[in-house]
Amino acid sequence: MSYWIDTHAHIYAEEFNPDRHDVLMRCSEKNVREIFMPNVDHTTIDGMLEVESRWPGCFPMMGLHPCSVIKDFERELYIVEEWLSKRKFAAVGEMGTDLYWDKTFWDEQCEAFRIQAEWARKYDLPMVIHCRESIDQTIDLIDELQDGKLRGIFHCFTGTAAQAKKIIALNFHLGIGGVATFKKGGLDTVLPEVGLDRIVLETDSPYLAPVPHRGKRNEPAYIPLIAQRVADLKQISLEELQLKTVENVRNIFK
Repeated sequence: MSYWIDTHAHIYAEEFNPDRHDVLMRCSEKNVREIFMPNVDHTTIDGMLEVESRWPGCFPMMGLHPCSVIKDFERELYIVEEWLSKRKFAAVGEMGTDLYWDKTFWDEQCEAFRIQAEWARKYDLPMVIHCRESIDQTIDLIDELQDGKLRGIFHCFTGTAAQAKKIIALNFHLGIGGVATFKKGGLDTVLPEVGLDRIVLETDSPYLAPVPHRGKRNEPAYIPLIAQRVADLKQISLEELQLKTVENVRNIFK
């Protein structure tokens, strides 16, 4: 299992249209063999499934991003449910909550969260959770819903050690990305306290590129940069991190 996995990358996004082939070739060169692609809403499904069909190792999820939860969100959820019922996906996601961009539809976000959690339970799929500026509220939602059957990833984790421990106690993993390399990212004091069996790696491409590419387009080939930082903070070898994170991915996604 000497390879890397990117558990969260929007590789189908229009930012990659000019050079997607080259981007994925660089993944191979950096030994990033698998990429899990989160859906956003109905506008991203076709592009995501096209990437899946053309590139073995790119696995789609199906869910509704909280920033796409607006007044007519039930229509979007109907599309998600229809897709989940007719074929296999890697996870229910990207789903979750967001209080950064807009607080208008908070109640609707919570309703959409509960509905998608039920689908994760029904189809025995992990949940891949977005929680920007809403991590405590999202932990509370999972605590309310957890019956021993829910699992998944708190994607782009940037919280505290106390929040990490609550997430882990609820049977979820932490998705660690480029923020771990940021000087003021805050994870330097958190990751040493997190068990290696609860960490997976991600880029969130094309967003949140790690140092030394910060501010530029992110891509899955940068996973080894994130991994090196995590290994340094955990005081372990890259090989140990590689083996354990792949094992963690297998446990989550089955």
